[in-house]
Amino acid sequence: MRPPEFWQQDGVLPRLLAPAGAVVAALTARRVARPGWRAPVPVLCCGNAGVGGAGKTTLALNLAQRLVARGVAVHCLTRGYGGRSRGVLRVDPALHDAGLVGDEPLLLAAVAPTWVAADRAAGARAAVAAGAQALLMDDGLQNPTLVKDAALLVVDGAVGFGNGRVMPAGPLREPVSAAAARCRIAVLIGSDTVSACAALPPSLPVLQATLEPEMALPGLRVLAFSGIARPAKFHATLRQAGAIVTECMDFADHHRFTDAELDRMLARAKALDAMPVTTPKDAVRLPAAIRCQVQVVGVTLRWADPAALDRLLADTVP
Repeated sequence: MRPPEFWQQDGVLPRLLAPAGAVVAALTARRVARPGWRAPVPVLCCGNAGVGGAGKTTLALNLAQRLVARGVAVHCLTRGYGGRSRGVLRVDPALHDAGLVGDEPLLLAAVAPTWVAADRAAGARAAVAAGAQALLMDDGLQNPTLVKDAALLVVDGAVGFGNGRVMPAGPLREPVSAAAARCRIAVLIGSDTVSACAALPPSLPVLQATLEPEMALPGLRVLAFSGIARPAKFHATLRQAGAIVTECMDFADHHRFTDAELDRMLARAKALDAMPVTTPKDAVRLPAAIRCQVQVVGVTLRWADPAALDRLLADTVP
């Protein structure tokens, strides 16, 4: 399902729902205050204050690549949203599909060993037993079962924190101040067009990064289809790559494409004389027969101050 439009602006309905949001905030505060397990290795967490696609997995992939390049045996931890797996499972891309483990774990597993576990502490114990020298959480800032040594608050500069209210009145899982208080730094992805950083504590360092397409598509006519939290980000990436976006087919986040939808997409792309393109996250949910007919366009992070990020990693994972 898509987030309601009123989450992006304040008004009568958000104010009416504010008491329910206060209850959610109180329950979250009580939950995150519970003591968690402290792993014998450093734990980093890429989290956010709200729901939706702020860029947590993109950041986690970037950090994992940096740690691997340093020779650190980093293992990733994720809930595996959308997958039917239960308990603790080490992701094997050769054996597991998105239906079992979810889409994001397959992307992470291509970079570093990845564990799916709703109980992050159980996943962490399994990873440490398997030789992990550092743990990297994709999401889980509000999960108290595992103590974090460095949490990074991910902020999408285009949408920020919406109307600033807690669900169901707004998009937040908890107040921004509460989430920021448990974070070492904030990571602002894209330009801060909605003044999101004004909601952050002045003492919280902010590292800036931009999304860049991993390939150039100059003049290529494309039909963009995706099931991600913010399809507009994908559309912007394609235009940044030089593509001519003839049409967009947008679905809900983690959407499981039906055969009829994929047939319709391919037929429409042919009618438009356009190449069907999608995101890496969507590609892992496609049947192999469809995947080979689609161009996958990913993004990478370009840091305004990469040295500052490297200092954080070196300080957390010596």
